[in-house]
Amino acid sequence: MMHIAFFGLGNMGSPMAANLLKAGHEVTVYDLVPAAVEKLTMQGANGADNVADAVTDADVVISMLPAASHVKALYFNDDGIFSHLNKSTLIIDCSTIDAQTAKQVGDGAEKAGHAFIDAPVSGGVAGATAGTLTFIMGGETNAVEQAKAILSAMGANLFHAGPMGAGQIAKICNNMLLAVLMAGTSEALQLAIDNGLDPKVMSDIMLQSSGCNWTLQKYNPCPGVMDNVPSSNGYQGGFMVQLMNKDLSLAMDTSAASGSATPMGAAAQQLYRLHQRNDTATQDFSSIFNFYSRNS
Repeated sequence: MMHIAFFGLGNMGSPMAANLLKAGHEVTVYDLVPAAVEKLTMQGANGADNVADAVTDADVVISMLPAASHVKALYFNDDGIFSHLNKSTLIIDCSTIDAQTAKQVGDGAEKAGHAFIDAPVSGGVAGATAGTLTFIMGGETNAVEQAKAILSAMGANLFHAGPMGAGQIAKICNNMLLAVLMAGTSEALQLAIDNGLDPKVMSDIMLQSSGCNWTLQKYNPCPGVMDNVPSSNGYQGGFMVQLMNKDLSLAMDTSAASGSATPMGAAAQQLYRLHQRNDTATQDFSSIFNFYSRNS
């Protein structure tokens, strides 16, 4: 079993760290929110008061942070991770950030003698809790193979997308499509409702027809149609609107850099930006349904 230092105990990171504990690893956790650290220590983790204590003798470092600025600060600050690692360590960043920042962190790791992969995740809070996440990895084959034994304790699907940074590119392509599908599914369901159809019946029809997609199968955005999803819980839990907007911004920046045509992604970004102006930043992204609803 490995000694793992885990940074970032938010909605995703906390259950991910918990699954590492369940797999028998020694896990030391650090977060700027003391209550988040306490929650994991009650499950058997070691709590750290600072970065240096967290990484002491760590075989593996895992970070799960909100944005690129947090990742760069954690690794490169004077009191950051690179200043305190005392042996060759495998570094896995599971944050969703731009590929260039992932490459910068990876280059810094390699210069200091550490293996690195970027490994953003898909599957949401439910997948993090159940240990069924999809990890999309970018990095050298040897580092990816080392990481698989650790990531398999938190996920069911492990993909090597390509070299360093490729995990981030694949993740934002996936989430751009997810935003398009969620907006389109919400639009279609509201059109059906406006014309007198039951959204449950309409969903069942589309599930067996050419409109079938993941949002209908696993994450219906219309309240009351599907149990145990955010739409039936006041759009609480899950993947927040503000995070979808962050990912769509990453996708559009990547599109601009490569000269790619992404009109559907751009439309989804505008819809989610408008939606967030209605005080929905912390609601689940399926709440885009309310953007179309006459009762919202």
